[in-house]
Amino acid sequence: MNQIIVGMGEALWDVLPEGKQIGGAPANFAYHVSQFGFDSRVVTAIGRDALGDEILDVFSAKQLQGIVARVDYPTGTVQVTLDSEGIPCYEIKEGVAWDYIPFTSRLEELAQRSAAVCFGSLAQRSIVSRTTINRFLDAMPTGGDCLKIFDINLRQHFYGKDIIIDSLKKCNILKINDEELIVLSRMFGYQGTDLQQTCRTLLTDYQLKMLILTCGTNGSYVFSEGITSFQETPRVTVADTVGAGDSFTAAFTAALLKGETVPEAHKLAVRVSAFVCTQSGAMPRLPVSF
Repeated sequence: MNQIIVGMGEALWDVLPEGKQIGGAPANFAYHVSQFGFDSRVVTAIGRDALGDEILDVFSAKQLQGIVARVDYPTGTVQVTLDSEGIPCYEIKEGVAWDYIPFTSRLEELAQRSAAVCFGSLAQRSIVSRTTINRFLDAMPTGGDCLKIFDINLRQHFYGKDIIIDSLKKCNILKINDEELIVLSRMFGYQGTDLQQTCRTLLTDYQLKMLILTCGTNGSYVFSEGITSFQETPRVTVADTVGAGDSFTAAFTAALLKGETVPEAHKLAVRVSAFVCTQSGAMPRLPVSF
């Protein structure tokens, strides 16, 4: 397949109780997309340090390509603790390499050749990376088939209303979980409506192609014009949930680009993310059955 799919933003080390694991939603997304046969790229920045060297080694071992800038800031780390149900809590370090992703001619060329990109709010906490992400989105093809996926990923205090609104205006697919949707409802003054109605309001207000709502063990929804798809969450033995949401987004994107319907893409995404929950770390190898 010659369609390029990009994960853009943070690349870092998740420091888990059992040791460190490569992490960051864009890298997780790009890796899982590559497992479906697509030409995927990760766009990020790392430090000129040993942790940065190790990230490049992992990318090489997983055959994950990208444009990875080396900058004069430390490679990002996140301290991850898991609760009794395997749900992660994050302490994200500030002033790190992925806050300073530069926009270059290579990046502009990549944007012009990309069929899809996934980006979030976290990497936009810095004006440098925020500007780069926005320039990348603006340089992408303008046709209706190009997918610009805003996987919102609200973390700690690293987001604001202006950044979210700007991202909603630039994306055509929003992925959000139920807790994040409550935050947006309060932020935008949508109180008094249920979650599904809020989703439909966002779909209309920002002229989105689709809105994906994940509700943990209570299932997930995909809303698009004239279609509402619901899938129950499979019951599995959870090792941890790190990277499960990114694998969901990756599988859904890959299925859409292969021409599958929204319900078919949704079903695959749920199966893939459930499998990732049974594995440790964010980038397990998927079974060939997927």
